[in-house]
Amino acid sequence: MADHSDEDATFELADQRWLDRRKLLIGAGGSAAALAFMVNHPTRASAKVAAVPSDEDPFTLGVASGDPLPGAVVLWTKLAPRPFEAYGGLSPDRAIEVRWQMSSDENFSTVVRQGTELAHPEYGFSVHVDVRGLEPDTVYHYRFATGGHLSATGRTRTAPALDADLKELTFAVASCNSFNAGWFTATGHMADEDVDVVFFLGDYVYEYPLLAEQSLRVDPPDMPSIFSTSTGSLSRYRLQYIAHRLEPELQEAHRRTPWIAIWDDHEVFNDSWGWPDTPEHADDLVRRANAYRAYWEHMPLRLRQVPKGPDVRLYRRFDFGQLARFSMLDVRQFRSAEVASGPDSPERRDPSRTMLGRHQEAWFFDGLRSTSARWNIAAQGVLMSMLDTDPTEGQSFSSGGWDGYQASQQRVLDAVSNHAVDNFVVLTGDIHRNYALDMKANFDEPGSPTIGAEFAVTSLTSGGDGTDSDAGLEDRYRANPHLKWGSLQRGYARGRLTPERLDLDYREVPYVQAKGAPVRTSRSFVIEAGRPGMEEA
Repeated sequence: MADHSDEDATFELADQRWLDRRKLLIGAGGSAAALAFMVNHPTRASAKVAAVPSDEDPFTLGVASGDPLPGAVVLWTKLAPRPFEAYGGLSPDRAIEVRWQMSSDENFSTVVRQGTELAHPEYGFSVHVDVRGLEPDTVYHYRFATGGHLSATGRTRTAPALDADLKELTFAVASCNSFNAGWFTATGHMADEDVDVVFFLGDYVYEYPLLAEQSLRVDPPDMPSIFSTSTGSLSRYRLQYIAHRLEPELQEAHRRTPWIAIWDDHEVFNDSWGWPDTPEHADDLVRRANAYRAYWEHMPLRLRQVPKGPDVRLYRRFDFGQLARFSMLDVRQFRSAEVASGPDSPERRDPSRTMLGRHQEAWFFDGLRSTSARWNIAAQGVLMSMLDTDPTEGQSFSSGGWDGYQASQQRVLDAVSNHAVDNFVVLTGDIHRNYALDMKANFDEPGSPTIGAEFAVTSLTSGGDGTDSDAGLEDRYRANPHLKWGSLQRGYARGRLTPERLDLDYREVPYVQAKGAPVRTSRSFVIEAGRPGMEEA
């Protein structure tokens, strides 16, 4: 399903880069020991075995599944009987045996796969089971057990066979989980959608303190004093994920549906990107390694995504039969440093500056050319289409999106145009707004052909309550004729893909700072296969 033909070469590069950085950090007197700890592999971690306390539930953070393949899926849980204590209240020097089962029915009368995994303290007692030998395009139920305790029962689904003539795929798209910005009401509605897969496009956590007095929530929870600081250390990043994983709506969304996730910047910190290998950035690299480690520990990812210090290959692709190829892009780790936001400039157009990095860009373009799937869909973090923020005759661009890397942006558009890539669609997070945009072959020439469409999806909570007002969007419409619609509310998107068309509904809630908001479809768009661009349904 996923093409990993160039993965070994990528990992060899990462290994060498890790060795070079380790030498740098040791020479600079940096926290090399912290980074060295992070390259331990779960299968080589502590093998001393202990048991969980018999009177405490270790499955407080729920269960999850993700990255479905035609005959495989990742199952996840994490042991934390006392979630806010170090190591979840468990011994830091002993692993714990965890049993798992998969069944074709909810009652587990037909167990199809089962086994035992060790939850290692070095990896925060997280468990990642890459279950193989399953039937394609099949719903399964799963659960974990240890020390007489049984987890909640999760529901997951494998991807169809690569050559399957798939008639329909349903999915949800979401991003931006700021804990203090609001309650996860929209996430709860998303859990009820009964889709085949969720694509999460970044900012699963934010790095900020989580104290009640800094929260926009009505009646916020009391948080331990450790949350008065921002993330930075590995233990503090772990706590940030734990706070999110304790939210019942988020647990339910993971329990019911497999997720395919990519990160953006706040999983490390705001506007973070790759730093040069210099002593001045030693602490930044340590922080990034801590952030990457905590991300892997708390997401349903395979062992091949285990970070090597401040490096990891998170970009990957998923084929759903002959219906669609989804390319999950990492638009943070390999990008060049940002230029200043503002008017057009030679720096913005410098072809040596990159959004994806040389290896990921080549991998992405090869994936666009090589697939026979009906739909080519890129899922990623920041706006790929041009968005001019100056409503006058001039132009102004944000440096954080693809507009700040115009040469990289144009190379993608050229790859789609020159290779006649069919039915190209981009799914995007990050900007806390809904935007529906047609993609042009050359945004400098508004009359150039439409070659695809981009659906940017607002935040689940970030930014707090949204608004029904279009006052902040009038200038965007004026400066960007390819922008079909925008909204400043919170929510997610729901999609239905068939060989003939893509239907996408923007699902919005009127508020998030208080509990109990209803959900509604605010706009629906359709793309007919073979006809680039979108129409409002």
